[in-house]
Amino acid sequence: MDSKKLPVCHINRQHSHRVFKDWAKKGKTSTGWFFGFKLHLVINHLGQIVRFAFSSARMADNNHSLLLFLFSQLNGKCAGDKGYYTKLFDHFYEKGLQLILKPKRNTKRKLPALPTDIQFHRGRAVVESTNNILQSVCNIEHTRHRKPENAISHMLAAIIAYQALPVKPHVFIPNAINYLKEAS
Repeated sequence: MDSKKLPVCHINRQHSHRVFKDWAKKGKTSTGWFFGFKLHLVINHLGQIVRFAFSSARMADNNHSLLLFLFSQLNGKCAGDKGYYTKLFDHFYEKGLQLILKPKRNTKRKLPALPTDIQFHRGRAVVESTNNILQSVCNIEHTRHRKPENAISHMLAAIIAYQALPVKPHVFIPNAINYLKEAS
């Protein structure tokens, strides 16, 4: 899981921007301030988008209502960055979803880190590659929209175009091949 910034204009022009005046907000990422929206993605090990949500740039990655929406009816393991630490950790664990997050310096671990969990968390780079493909190939970032409806349809079309790509970044799981051979 990860989020991606979707700026609608340059940060210096935020006060004169009129198309998204009531919807877009000012937000901050590790690369700096921007004015626009965020795309929150949950992908599987094959690089396919399982869930996504758009929010204003001001919404934090660990927002409870956002996480409840993104993780409803999901189970298994999910890797994320430090921004996804939440008090809902136990709630998701009871529902069958284990969040594997890189610990913050001052945070206690809920569960001990297993070597397989550490290796699983290293596969989180796939979502970064997905964000890169959405930006470079599918052109999800576009700052010249004239109407909000056009922007939403453009962003949805970019996500659909990504899903239609024949080759997506994925995580190679060596034991999965042996498991599938034994199951058949």
